[in-house]
Amino acid sequence: MAKLVGVDKWLFFTTLLLVVVGLVMVFSASAVVAQARFHSEFADVGRQAGWALAGVLAMVLLMNIDASRYKSPRFIYPAICVTTLLLVMVFFVPGSHNTHRWIRFGTHFTFQPSEIAKPVLVLFLAWFLHNRLDAMHKWKETLLPAALIPLLFILLVVRQPDLGTALVLAGVTGLMLVLAGLEWKYVAGGLTAMVLGAAPLLYFVAWRWKRILTFLNPDADPQGAGFHINQSLIAVGTGGFTGRGYMEGMQKLFYLPEASTDFIFANIAEELGFIGAITILLLFVIFGIRGLRAAFRSRDPFSRMVAFGISTAILLQAFFNISVVLSMVPTKGIPLPLISSGGTSLFCTLASIGVLLNITRKVE
Repeated sequence: MAKLVGVDKWLFFTTLLLVVVGLVMVFSASAVVAQARFHSEFADVGRQAGWALAGVLAMVLLMNIDASRYKSPRFIYPAICVTTLLLVMVFFVPGSHNTHRWIRFGTHFTFQPSEIAKPVLVLFLAWFLHNRLDAMHKWKETLLPAALIPLLFILLVVRQPDLGTALVLAGVTGLMLVLAGLEWKYVAGGLTAMVLGAAPLLYFVAWRWKRILTFLNPDADPQGAGFHINQSLIAVGTGGFTGRGYMEGMQKLFYLPEASTDFIFANIAEELGFIGAITILLLFVIFGIRGLRAAFRSRDPFSRMVAFGISTAILLQAFFNISVVLSMVPTKGIPLPLISSGGTSLFCTLASIGVLLNITRKVE
């Protein structure tokens, strides 16, 4: 039995540092726009700070609750049902920007159910697979049932539409199945099925196909389809090595779209330069190393898979966000974990890290 120790301090303080950096940069990226829209430069960062406080409290609470409590159908089944219900409910409330991703309560409070789907997916797969590690070759008894809930979540999220989050869910599912011992022939089959399934979603949906073409040639329509990515690259390029200086960025002044959310890394690169951007990357590397360390040092299969799933979900999301900003992949709306403005994302990520921190108490 693993000895009970304190939580991983590297992981804990790296998380807090990313949250603080996020609040500082959300203020920088949103102050001017918030003043123009809400007559208060603190409107966006104030709301984000409230979510950050709630998230940190949830993280501290959950890091003191034994993670083995989630290893029960009495927790897993209600969590799946509630998440599915919320993912369906978004289609019955008014959409925003031609999407149905949020449930709105009043004029100021919104909630994004797809953010809950990530930790619930991780907990379901860890619970379902932890005692079936020797049966991963039985596709009817193990693989098919294990894939049903992830497939349901992915299809509902794609329908919103939110292809970025769907890709994170698919990536986490695949990686957790590989960790559980999935044979490579099934991995190849799954990748093939995913490509064949994604191709129509890209080719036959006009705006998605336009994003692909824009990604391949962003200068073809610099004031139209290519505007987002061109402004992002301008922000990154003009930052240089040391940056323009905090609050001195120009692209956020109604040029860079979603400067405090999807493209906040571009604002960081412009104001803090290469040094600031690399610092953010190093913080995520430290987070990943400590999170995966907890996974691979845990002797309990359930805890190992939960730690691995939470860590990879956050790292995959960070990878996709930064890749979009740097034009390494086509544009998709996905926040930078712990940094981008977005209350549901911040709260759910911090709560997930609380579960991960509890697991670090028991590693060898």
